[in-house]
Amino acid sequence: MPQSFSANATVVIYSGGMDSYTVLHRALREGLEVHALSFDYGQRHGRELETARRVCAALEVPHQVIDIRAIHSLIDNSALTDSDRSMPDGDYDADNLTATVVPNRNMMLLSMAIAKAVNIGAGRVDYGAHGGDHVLYPDCRPAFVEAMNAVAGIANFEPVTLHTPYLHSSKAEILADGLAMGLDYRHTWTCYEGAALACGRCGSCRERLAAFAANRASDPLAYAATPESAGASEGREDV
Repeated sequence: MPQSFSANATVVIYSGGMDSYTVLHRALREGLEVHALSFDYGQRHGRELETARRVCAALEVPHQVIDIRAIHSLIDNSALTDSDRSMPDGDYDADNLTATVVPNRNMMLLSMAIAKAVNIGAGRVDYGAHGGDHVLYPDCRPAFVEAMNAVAGIANFEPVTLHTPYLHSSKAEILADGLAMGLDYRHTWTCYEGAALACGRCGSCRERLAAFAANRASDPLAYAATPESAGASEGREDV
């Protein structure tokens, strides 16, 4: 058990994407002692992790990237962890979403983040589950968060609280909050692909672009295609 336990410290699960980027800055705005935690689980590319490293270095936020690639064979039945599988294009829906589900990902990552919190005496773990993921990902739904929060309260001598500030917010609402904080989203990576430019075709890119459009803001990232140009290209191929 740590010698001191602080309600003013938190571990932020930080992927390098726009949701966790906003969560990270929100915690900093609260004046908390923030410890960022990222995970290399053998995902399709490392662009998000490199982005996370740069952001934390610039902010002087303590940051660890935990190598858990040894479990890759347990979670390789996903387009996000198997580069031999094709990445589905288009908006998120029941038909293409299941290809991007990484089995039990959030339970594993939260368990390790809770361990980190207990180890350093932090009273909280933050992660960016949001309302837009409820239908898509079971481990982002309120019922899952509530259950994990209950476990985090009894699994150790000191309780840890899971903090999900955007659990009932849409992607557009998260972005609106970040823009109000003056955040620069060029320091994030969302695309499921790891090319020089974001693809603009995958569900993650399209959701991001829709959030910027809803806020009447321009995405600072460069894209190989936008949903409109991708749709036009697909139309030509169908002719």
